[in-house]
Amino acid sequence: MDFELSPEQREIQGLARDFARQEIEPHAAAWDREHRFPREVFTQLAALGLMGTCVPEEYGGSGADFLSYILVLEELSRADAGVGVTVAVHTSAATLPLLAYGTEEQRARFVPPLARGEQIGAFALTEPEAGSDAGALRTRADVDGEGWRITGAKQWITNARYAGTFLLFARTDQDQPGARGVSAFVLDAEHVRVTRDEEKLGLNSSATNDIVVEGALVGRDRLLHEEGKGFKVAMGTLDGGRIGIAAQAVGIAQAAYDVARAYAKERHAFGRAIAEFQAIQQKLADMSTQIDAARLLVYRAAWLKDKGESHTEAGAKAKLFASEMARQQTGEAIQILGGYGYTKEFPVERYYRDAKITEIYEGTSEIQRFVIAREILGLAQRTFTQG
Repeated sequence: MDFELSPEQREIQGLARDFARQEIEPHAAAWDREHRFPREVFTQLAALGLMGTCVPEEYGGSGADFLSYILVLEELSRADAGVGVTVAVHTSAATLPLLAYGTEEQRARFVPPLARGEQIGAFALTEPEAGSDAGALRTRADVDGEGWRITGAKQWITNARYAGTFLLFARTDQDQPGARGVSAFVLDAEHVRVTRDEEKLGLNSSATNDIVVEGALVGRDRLLHEEGKGFKVAMGTLDGGRIGIAAQAVGIAQAAYDVARAYAKERHAFGRAIAEFQAIQQKLADMSTQIDAARLLVYRAAWLKDKGESHTEAGAKAKLFASEMARQQTGEAIQILGGYGYTKEFPVERYYRDAKITEIYEGTSEIQRFVIAREILGLAQRTFTQG
């Protein structure tokens, strides 16, 4: 077993880390306070090739492997989780499915603008009454002449206000229940109307929106994969996307640990640095150990995906463990900082707020346990997800 990153992977990791430290971290608190989406940052990331890290060069990407992309997400999320999730959804949930399931014409048409950062991508699955049970979605696509007429509403769609390309799921067979009869479509921003900007606990530098599609007429070329096979697209997309969210959780936890460790060495009480007290040492030791364990789970899942092997179970385990670890350890960072940790003078309260969502989106922790159980028991998997 080789736990070393390749020279190319280290180079990409270093590029993302340097950019995050210089261009993201100094502004993250202000973006959070102002609830500002830093559109200019994604233009800069695109110039570095980081909006299409694992997209082949012939489609406008950098041609790196999936693990390299995961390294980028970890570093971006370490600086600001809102930036991290924007890139994660853009890449994992919008760009990569087009590569995996699109025709050659669709790949050549839709992927390069996304990989070059000329457009931002969004993934539209969740609806007001279809979250974890996404098979209950009501958005419909009806045959209309040579195309489809799509009508419906979606909720909690990351990037929607700024997206140029949407991967949207709609029911094409109204007589088929559940997951059957759902298809995937590629829509442009002109087909979508944003109806709400969500007020969130954290990730305030990212956009989360409700949208409606009001009878949009699209051509047959907008159907992604086969008619009625949309849930294959959705589940395959989320298998990889969960690894990205797990990497985000690791980045958030690492940032909290860095602040807590530095503070413990500088803060004095009873005549010595609090890092000399055993209680603080034990907290830091647990934080470091759990972050390392989560990181190894994430890298293993990414490695399996790069090898083309099944990664459903590994990705679910990585997301389950990393997200719960991040929520717990960002709380411990606040505890180490004491009263200061509860204020906005230090960033750990923001890390704590940002960490919570990693237990919810792209499949709640409860759904991850369901996925893992179905895999280890060899049972036929039903379709549950969080879009």
